[in-house]
Amino acid sequence: MALHFDNNNLFGPISSKIGNLENVVSLNLSHNLLIGPLPHTLSCLTKLTVLSLDSNQINGSIPLEIGNMRKLRHLNLHNNCLNGKIPSTLGKLTKLDFLNLGVNFLVGKIPATLGNLTKLDFLNLGVNFLVGKIPATLGNLTKLDFLNLSVNNLVDKIPPYVGHLTNLSYLDIHSNQINGSIPMEIRNLTNLVFLDLGVNNLSGTIPPVFGPLAALCYLDIHSNQINGSINSTMRDLQSMQKLDLSNNYISGILPHELTQLTQLQYLNLSLNKLSGEILPNIENLYSLSVLDLSHNNLSGSIPIKLGNCFLLGQLFLSYNRLSGTIPPEVSYPYKLTIVDLSHNLFSGNIPFELGYIESLRHLDLSFNTLTGQIPGTLVFQCQINLSYNYLEGPIPDGFWRYNTLKSVMGNKNLTNDHILGIPHCSTRIKKFSNLIKIIILALVILGFLLLGVGFVFLSRRKVIGNNQNECKATRNGNLFSIWNYDGNIAFEDIITATEDFDIRYCIGTGGYGSVYKATLPSGKVIALKKLHCLESQEPAFDKSFRNEAKVLSEVRHRNIVKLYGFCLHNRCMFLVYEYIERGSLFYAISNDVEAKELNWKKRVNIIKGIANALSYLHHDCIPTIVHRDLTTSNILLNSEFEAFVADFGIARPLNPDSSNLTTLAGTYGYIAPELAYTMVVNEKCDVYSFGVVVLETIMGRHPGELISSLASSSARHIMLKDVLDPRLSPHINQTIAQNVVLVVTLALACLRSNPKSRPTMKHVSQEILVRKPPLLKPFYEISMWELMNQEIYLVDKN
Repeated sequence: MALHFDNNNLFGPISSKIGNLENVVSLNLSHNLLIGPLPHTLSCLTKLTVLSLDSNQINGSIPLEIGNMRKLRHLNLHNNCLNGKIPSTLGKLTKLDFLNLGVNFLVGKIPATLGNLTKLDFLNLGVNFLVGKIPATLGNLTKLDFLNLSVNNLVDKIPPYVGHLTNLSYLDIHSNQINGSIPMEIRNLTNLVFLDLGVNNLSGTIPPVFGPLAALCYLDIHSNQINGSINSTMRDLQSMQKLDLSNNYISGILPHELTQLTQLQYLNLSLNKLSGEILPNIENLYSLSVLDLSHNNLSGSIPIKLGNCFLLGQLFLSYNRLSGTIPPEVSYPYKLTIVDLSHNLFSGNIPFELGYIESLRHLDLSFNTLTGQIPGTLVFQCQINLSYNYLEGPIPDGFWRYNTLKSVMGNKNLTNDHILGIPHCSTRIKKFSNLIKIIILALVILGFLLLGVGFVFLSRRKVIGNNQNECKATRNGNLFSIWNYDGNIAFEDIITATEDFDIRYCIGTGGYGSVYKATLPSGKVIALKKLHCLESQEPAFDKSFRNEAKVLSEVRHRNIVKLYGFCLHNRCMFLVYEYIERGSLFYAISNDVEAKELNWKKRVNIIKGIANALSYLHHDCIPTIVHRDLTTSNILLNSEFEAFVADFGIARPLNPDSSNLTTLAGTYGYIAPELAYTMVVNEKCDVYSFGVVVLETIMGRHPGELISSLASSSARHIMLKDVLDPRLSPHINQTIAQNVVLVVTLALACLRSNPKSRPTMKHVSQEILVRKPPLLKPFYEISMWELMNQEIYLVDKN
């Protein structure tokens, strides 16, 4: 008898009476909403050959008695919340040919008794918390076709007896802590189609083991410590479709043998130390859709025959030493969606043919030496970055429809007559640095004259008292003076430290202005945000720049970036900040290496710091200050991973006697929904943005889709464990689990559609500081729906 109730809406625990179904031979309850532990009475089903309980929310441990079900051939417990160790009694199920325990919370070592299951052709233990070595007994499973041990904490080397598994077509060991070199015995796996060894600690060179693997379609060794050159035996992988060797220490040239992989669709060799030229016969890779050679030391020009790769959709060549002109043939693959040639040495004009690629969504040619005018064909719906080149002439009509000044900053000979009414803008810091010196010299001479006059005047005055306060001269209106707190920052020091704001000192660009890093004569390292010529003549940017200077000069908090000073002359405008070493939170969670260093404890502390800063702005400043553009890009991290709120360009105080109407401002994806129809700004707008930032910090990506899902009935099925950043170790102790649950719960409260039902930031800050509510159920059983409907977090009723 077979009982198949899969893909229904069954919920609740599995009844212990299930053991009474003695004659059932096949039981399938997969893809339901079952919870609770596996009943021990399952072992009474001694005639069972198929047991499928996958994709439920079953928790607890796998009962030891499961070893009594000796007729089982198919056991699937995949994608549940099972914990505890894998019972060694599974080794008694010698008739098993399918065992899937993946995506659970199983701990401990892989039991050696699994080596007794010699009839297995499918074994999945991936995405658990398993530790220790890969047991030698797995070498007995010579009938295995599928083996997945990925996303665990397995250590030591890949055992050489993996070469005994000659029937394997799928081998996945990625995201563990495997070390040592790639064993030569892998060459015996001649049926292998899929091999993933990425995100481990593998070292040594790429051995000549892949030549015999003629069926291999997928090879991933990214994010290891592999060195040496790319082995020429790669040419034998004629079935290869995806090859990822990125983020290693591979050096040498690109071997021409790679162009023999004519079935290749994805090639990623980025973040290595490759040198030489791009493959001259690259047109042989006619199936290629993604080519990523970024972050290497490649030189030479772009091969013209790259245009023959007609299926190419994404091209990444940034951060190399490529030179010459950009050939028009780059535009021939009409499926291109991303082209990134930034941070190279390309010269000449921008090919107008690039504007004919209708599918293009992102074009980055920044930080090159391109000259000539911006082709009018580039006016299309696409993100464009042409900054920091030597472009000149008019900016085409319609360019500003989809682009901002950030797209063209650093090109000092562009004109903008048609859009902003700005005359030819070729003013450069270097052109008026001599004028600065003359003015300063004149001011010094004038100062001495005034000093002499003052001395005569003072000598005739009678001193009234020694306790009279000095009257401080107002410096803001003086030409090229810097307002600052301690009087130790001089304009001349800024000019010298940045060599007239040379591009070599530029460390990034913001919503407006470029950011420079400089070391003052005192040894103090500072950051400078400078408004460029074209931007300074745009009223909106000028207003934002002055607004940021005003706001930051009036606030003091350990989690708000510190303003040391500013120069607000109409020909030279910059702000002087403390230098925050690690850059933005957005970068930290977008970069796989940085994200792994940003563990759960650090992320919770970052959230705590942001909450404290917003609480200060909302409740300790008079009048209340609303940031209005809180995003992960505007949160900076120092060397200790402390958070600093930055970018106050559109911040504004709330006037209690005003309606506080505003235009819609901020960053899409972080703006409170009510602003679209009320246009009234208040502190609850920041609270909403904070909720988005918290979820993004916990998830490692923007939560847009999740926020939409939470508003639908599907939210009942979204588990907290499934939204956590998968790049972090899923091992979470009780204290961290409580903190993660707390900040996610508060974030969901901050995202409520009714602004009045959102908590205040003071309340949020206090809750994070003092509360660690006990978990009423295991961490991995908690759903987002439960957290969204928590009532223990009181909100203000005003």
